[in-house]
Amino acid sequence: MSRPLTPLALAVLRLLDVEQMHPYEMRQRIRDYAIDQVVKVAHGSLYHTVARLAEHGLIEPVETSREGRRPERTVYAITEEGRDEAHSRLREFLLRPAQEYPSLGMALSFISMLPPSEAASLLDRRSVRLEAELAAHDTVVDGLIKQGLARVNVIEVEFLNCRLRAELDFVKALSEDIKNGRLAWGPPGRRYGETV
Repeated sequence: MSRPLTPLALAVLRLLDVEQMHPYEMRQRIRDYAIDQVVKVAHGSLYHTVARLAEHGLIEPVETSREGRRPERTVYAITEEGRDEAHSRLREFLLRPAQEYPSLGMALSFISMLPPSEAASLLDRRSVRLEAELAAHDTVVDGLIKQGLARVNVIEVEFLNCRLRAELDFVKALSEDIKNGRLAWGPPGRRYGETV
């Protein structure tokens, strides 16, 4: 393949490594197994990804059927080349940390543009949302385990929860530091990068 596999392509290959299925079924599994919590799945991107994987010989159609007036459904299977490519890309993802640009990091670098009280209030509101996300993810993990999924099949949600907990702890502590004056805001009118 000329370009490396995207996370969504890797997800499709993983699903097909377990069983043959059509794209609509893949979309359902992505939701059911909370894969959409760790892989961005934009509208139409799944079908585009399936077509690209088939074009490169990483998956292949094994059956096409039609039920009533519904559109044709093509069932796909992973090829050996697809399995090899998935293993190779997965090894890269696990081995090499990638530079990510989270929006919170960006916002924190410019936080002093806001009044301290507003910044603290926004961080408090973010804390509430993070707590809600954590509760929802815990519910997802519990539900998947009750369905009989092995822990190895939900560790990505565990990882996400660890990141959310770390962010929650940081955001709460930062808000308290702002409220208690332990985080100096600096004089108004100071330009970005200037020191006092």
